[in-house]
Amino acid sequence: MDIALIIVEALKFIFPAYCANGTPVLAGGGTKMDFGRNFVDGKRIFGNNKTFRGFFFGWGVGIGVGLIEGMVFGFNNFPVLFALLIPLGALLGDLTGAFIKRRLSIAPGGLLPIVDQIDFVVGAVVFSIPLALTGWEGIGWEVAVTVLLITPPIHLFTNFLAYKMKLKKHPW
Repeated sequence: MDIALIIVEALKFIFPAYCANGTPVLAGGGTKMDFGRNFVDGKRIFGNNKTFRGFFFGWGVGIGVGLIEGMVFGFNNFPVLFALLIPLGALLGDLTGAFIKRRLSIAPGGLLPIVDQIDFVVGAVVFSIPLALTGWEGIGWEVAVTVLLITPPIHLFTNFLAYKMKLKKHPW
């Protein structure tokens, strides 16, 4: 498969996850996903930056983007599951990254290179496995690897833009 085609397929696959991961900052606030509670190690479970409003807003945006992609690109097999699972995996991957950062005593918004850039991608890829097992050809190993390679620079660039627009406190 041509590298340009693989990159296009990777972007089509991961775009709902990008949208789901990037939009909670626009609607965050409200009830914390960990309800302000600590884990058994005495540290917050996720921290103040992870809220139900942000999570469900991000998931809703990701679902909408996934459904539109399904219509535009003709994802004939499982377009609704694609739209539901990919952004959900991204958001749960991001929560996993926050959980890991709290265990390492990294404050919400603090930097943990690599994890910050790919936690949501790993979640999206893992949540695509049921689709792949049922015959969906939207993700293969080439697409998964390409997504992992192209996401860090894209993530850093978009976070820098959000920082410049005063949507984020940190440029990462």
